[in-house]
Amino acid sequence: MSDAETAAGTGAPRGGPDQLDEALLATLFTQSAVGLGVLDPQLRLVRANSLVEGEDVGEYIGHRFTEAFRLDDPDGTEQLMKRVLAGEGAARDHLVRGRLRRIPGDREFLVSVYRLDGPGGPGAPALGLLAAVVDVTERQRARARNAALAAVRDAVGGSLDVAATCRSFADALVPGFADLAVVEVVDDVLRGADPPVGPLPPGTPLRRAASGRCDAFRDTAEGAGEGGARERSGVTRRLAARTPYALATTDLRARLVPLGSDNPWPATDPDGARAVAETGAHSLIVVPLTLRGAVLGLVSLYRCGAAEPFDEDDVSLAVSAATRAALGIDNARRYEREHIIASTVQRRLLPQAERQQAAVDTAHVLLPGRDSGCWFDTIALSGARTALVVGGVAGEGLQSAIAMGQLRTVIQALAGLDLEPEEVLARLKDTADRLADERAALPPADALQSEPMSAGCVYGVYDPFTRTCTVARAGHPAPLIVGPDGRAVALDVPEGPGLFSTDSALFAPATVTLEVGSLLAFCTAELLSGDRAAERITETLARPGRSLQQLGDDIVYALPDDTRSAGAALLLARTGTVSDHLVATWDLAQDPTTPATARVLVRDRLQGWGLGEDTVEATELIVSELVTNAVRYGTPPLRLRLLLDSTLTCEVHDGSTASPHLRHARTVDEGGRGLFIVSRLASHWGARHGPDGKVLWTEQDLPEDERNGAGGER
Repeated sequence: MSDAETAAGTGAPRGGPDQLDEALLATLFTQSAVGLGVLDPQLRLVRANSLVEGEDVGEYIGHRFTEAFRLDDPDGTEQLMKRVLAGEGAARDHLVRGRLRRIPGDREFLVSVYRLDGPGGPGAPALGLLAAVVDVTERQRARARNAALAAVRDAVGGSLDVAATCRSFADALVPGFADLAVVEVVDDVLRGADPPVGPLPPGTPLRRAASGRCDAFRDTAEGAGEGGARERSGVTRRLAARTPYALATTDLRARLVPLGSDNPWPATDPDGARAVAETGAHSLIVVPLTLRGAVLGLVSLYRCGAAEPFDEDDVSLAVSAATRAALGIDNARRYEREHIIASTVQRRLLPQAERQQAAVDTAHVLLPGRDSGCWFDTIALSGARTALVVGGVAGEGLQSAIAMGQLRTVIQALAGLDLEPEEVLARLKDTADRLADERAALPPADALQSEPMSAGCVYGVYDPFTRTCTVARAGHPAPLIVGPDGRAVALDVPEGPGLFSTDSALFAPATVTLEVGSLLAFCTAELLSGDRAAERITETLARPGRSLQQLGDDIVYALPDDTRSAGAALLLARTGTVSDHLVATWDLAQDPTTPATARVLVRDRLQGWGLGEDTVEATELIVSELVTNAVRYGTPPLRLRLLLDSTLTCEVHDGSTASPHLRHARTVDEGGRGLFIVSRLASHWGARHGPDGKVLWTEQDLPEDERNGAGGER
């Protein structure tokens, strides 16, 4: 086929192969959307199209590729090109960072490099390289924005702590989106108040809840004196007027602010201007943290050094991220407020001061934390005995504190009945079951209706006369005991069912005899979690020469950090005894003349203690009635005991298990007035039962000048 035929009708292009190649190259270098550059074996540009829009291609010819693009890692890129030149295969989609001559800021390029084979084929020396360059700066920025927003969504909202939420927000934005990030919250909001409705007036205190900076600027801030100190969390500043920060909290709109020496506003905020100058920040985005028109705080994002300045797309991302952060902060604030209320209720429901007991020294430590349902108590019982109680209601918030208060009130009432520890817990569980039934009967729409209830309690009674401690527990750890010689004392207490559990197993007590000066530690479960927790506490209790409060503090110092955040209660008790000269005990005969004998013995002892005549006469009458009742209705053995402490205690023991009852005799009745008289003369009275009979007891309050035996010897 001739050239004429080809031109006339076959549709083949005119000219020879050289003309076709030239046409192809001209089209590629003039119309390709991809930047193309031909490099000689020395990696110099010999031909190129407009590699990047807006750049003059003539400025690049004759320069090495890495110099033309001013790459951050020129050596690495040249090594890559040399491998391609040596025939090791093409390099595709190699991401590099550099800077152009006419476009400011850092740019990112996707570079693919291909070998140009000579006439001899792949084995012959190469004629050069073909480099395809795509400016992916905007694509990478969009990807970075999406990654930053995804990081905010993943990180913010998982904590119910305001400070932790703010820290997560700052960490999600640095360094992927900003070089510096500062999150400030209205100071009153951090204290539990409702956020104010915007606009915020100038002078509003803002507390720095979190700040983050990339590694390139961290050293600068740490050594920047006052300006660096402002980057630390917890610093409070007042909102300066006529600044981007104040304007953003006035109209509740984000601000994109170029930072330079010609800005007028730094004059009104010298501290902020100094911090900007020290960090080299050149671009700022200020976003108010708002929710339903209320202002929770302010977010300030900075870019420094050679980083690309923020643009409007960055502002849109910052607003979306701040909206997410505001919701997380508000949820944490609401939880924090409820926690403060629950903690306040808990404090009010717990003992407000250490109670002086007859033969036990006590101290307590209450660690604030998420758990607002733990409690402790020391209850004075008849006969110089002391009840030691620690318990906890699982859960957080006000409802746990309320349930704790209900259980504590019930256990105090039960302790006054002089029941054995296992009986106290059995009746306390009955109360807990009724509370659980009441919650289950709430309407289905009530959130509490579906919340399970769980609680535990340990209850012990120390008797200084027998030096025994009887303990029962309901779903709670047993107390730890250390003798006066520093050795741990074994106390194997069977674990009973939890207070709100459906288990109907019985509670079984355990009794241990203690030496005077032994230490008991009643702990909530949080203190006994972790490796060697019990050993750590017993080792601390064995330290000599430490007061109870110091020992309690030492136990806290050694706790893991997560225990302190959960909250816990610790009750320490050092056992003692009652001084012999403050106790008088007589074995009496089961005889009608015994009441008169008892009156004589009581008068003699009370006068020896230096008590007043009014107290002596009242006690004579009380003892006469109790002994008469024991002689008439009881069985041997009959025993009378007086105990002088801050009160005067009278106890009459007999072998009968029948308990007397208070009666209100009518005018014409000849009897039935004995216990009524006793109840009028004594501050408290009651009966307690044991395996060998019962004890009727009374307590009389003493005038201030007669309390010379208060406390006894420990």
